[in-house]
Amino acid sequence: MTEAIGGYFGMEELSGNFNSFIHEDGVLLNTGRNAFRYILLSISDEIEKLYIPYYTCPVVWHGLTIINKSSVIKGLYFYCIDKNLEIAEDIELGEHDYIVANNYFGIKDQYIKALSKKYGNHLIIDNAQAFFAPVIPDTYAFYSPRKFFGVPDGGVAYVANYANRVQCEEQDDSSNRLQHLQLRKEKGAEAGFATYQQNECKLDKLPMKLMSDYTHDVLRGIDYTEAIEKRRANYKMLHEALGDLNVLPLPSIESFACPMVYPFIPKKYKPNLRKQLQGQRIYTATYWPNLAEMNYGTFEERLAKRIIPLPIDQRYGENEMKKVIEMINTQINSN
Repeated sequence: MTEAIGGYFGMEELSGNFNSFIHEDGVLLNTGRNAFRYILLSISDEIEKLYIPYYTCPVVWHGLTIINKSSVIKGLYFYCIDKNLEIAEDIELGEHDYIVANNYFGIKDQYIKALSKKYGNHLIIDNAQAFFAPVIPDTYAFYSPRKFFGVPDGGVAYVANYANRVQCEEQDDSSNRLQHLQLRKEKGAEAGFATYQQNECKLDKLPMKLMSDYTHDVLRGIDYTEAIEKRRANYKMLHEALGDLNVLPLPSIESFACPMVYPFIPKKYKPNLRKQLQGQRIYTATYWPNLAEMNYGTFEERLAKRIIPLPIDQRYGENEMKKVIEMINTQINSN
């Protein structure tokens, strides 16, 4: 049986050279959501208004609920995005207001840079889908390495220069969250999926701690140059083949450091396309299914239903991309 394409990661293939990883200078924590909480707690004044996108991971909302119990945030406001995955309205911030902006799919580097010029240190950048996006000085940002690599947990926070340092001294232990990585490596994607889902539930409940030694060591042993090159090559190959079929306008590949996936919304809507790909062991995530249940009636709801994030990560090369392209074309051209 051929290897599955996409889905959660298995044990990471390490380069053998252990050096500082690219976010070593950030605050290394146990999850991306805790990195977000760290940022909110580090802001030195009380937040009057916090703006966040409707189209975002629900764990962000969960993190805000926990933070709100300490009365850090007075008011929470949601905003819509447009077809370019950018803020749909002109939001002006007051002296004690902040805004969270997502670098969606790791392809909005230039837009985030423009927002940083507008909002300065009142911008909080959600780089959970943009591990390789450059750090912008004097802004807040958080990253989630497990979206890109075979690690069980981990998060990185960057805080603006004037921020308070939050006390966080206890270190996490990843030893009870490794099984899905091992199962995927040894027995394939399907064997460890239930365990992967269980691990996701564990992450929801983790208190804020420092990054585990295991996750830190793995991140120090990855060949990041190779990962970037493979992801960009795979993305480019998919875009050249599928770009004319994609209703989503995408920025030039030269405008961002490294994508997480190739975001695809076929012009010819095929409601069963994701399931048909799954039948061929091509696994794609859903971001974020809960939005379709909230009846916003907005672009966000359509994104949640229709976008298919095609896998382009460093596990794969030209042969896997050809299979993805072939399957997409076959299903779209079928009656």
